[in-house]
Amino acid sequence: MESFVKFIVDMVGNWGYPGIIIMMTIESSFIPFPSEAVMIPAGYLAQQGKMSLPLAIISGVFGSMLGAYFNYYLSIRLGRPVLIKVAGWFGISEKKFNKVDLFFHNHGEITTFVGRLIPYVRQIISCPAGLARMNIAKFSIYTAAGAGLWVTVLAFLGYFIGRNKELLKQYSRTITIILLIFCVMIVAIYVYVKRRRARAERLAEAAKAQVAKNS
Repeated sequence: MESFVKFIVDMVGNWGYPGIIIMMTIESSFIPFPSEAVMIPAGYLAQQGKMSLPLAIISGVFGSMLGAYFNYYLSIRLGRPVLIKVAGWFGISEKKFNKVDLFFHNHGEITTFVGRLIPYVRQIISCPAGLARMNIAKFSIYTAAGAGLWVTVLAFLGYFIGRNKELLKQYSRTITIILLIFCVMIVAIYVYVKRRRARAERLAEAAKAQVAKNS
């Protein structure tokens, strides 16, 4: 593991910002390559003065966006029947697939943002977005927001404690838990606002109907 970590640090150091972009593009697509292995070393190198922390973060976000766009347009290209078949290989039935698809149609923005913060989900969240043909501007904004938050956290983690492996392991777990709690809070607020709006719309419709009836 130490040899692998040294290899990644050396790779990021030798390739520089293009290396971060390439590896984060891979991480954000279907290939299960951990973003922690890229952005934490980048933060550590920034702490040593070998990189600019802001440029490392921008490169990480840019790479994440490229991988997300790849999955988005690949899903459009493959189409629904192929994706249902692929989902079946992972034990996801067509009925479950349709439920996820419907949920994304109704709550695409919040799902895209939160999905970028959840391990394993961040690699595939762009697929239902592409299948639903989510507005590309909205997709870009919410993907950049989620990816930006995640990449920044990892880069700062590497910057401040990248040298201490035990602390790094401990804080990596803690930050993951904090982000998951944050996701739950965001979803709860979203659901609350959504229900308030729906209730207000129903009351407005009822008021209009009453006025029309009285007149």
